[in-house]
Amino acid sequence: MPLWHFHHPPGAWSAEDRKKLAGEVTALYTRFGLPPFYVVALFHPVEESSFLVGGEPAGNTVRVVVEHIARHSDDPEFRRRTCEAISGILDPYTRERGLSYEFHIDETPRDLWRIDGLAPPPTRSEAERLWFRENRPVPY
Repeated sequence: MPLWHFHHPPGAWSAEDRKKLAGEVTALYTRFGLPPFYVVALFHPVEESSFLVGGEPAGNTVRVVVEHIARHSDDPEFRRRTCEAISGILDPYTRERGLSYEFHIDETPRDLWRIDGLAPPPTRSEAERLWFRENRPVPY
């Protein structure tokens, strides 16, 4: 599952912006065969007095923490393209609106992940395709 945490100034994005942004994040992963329900976006508004960069309030900064659990890659070129794709998604919602942003990606071991108590099916398996079609976890 990709889990995206957006730490952002209050009012940075409307509810419609957040829905559209989460939809673009979801589309990034479904292109690679991940079921849409794997993708989770959480928006955390943070008051300027509680968002400090270099010890100073940063009221125009967005910090994004991306957790990759369903897929990992050791290929440097794929990782570079992933970072470019993420920047391409974030730029219209940040830099183009006068906000600065930073992100990083953590990769959690897949065997430490469960959905409704079920271990996710193997990558690109028929069971994973079933989860994609159903858009929910299904015993397999």
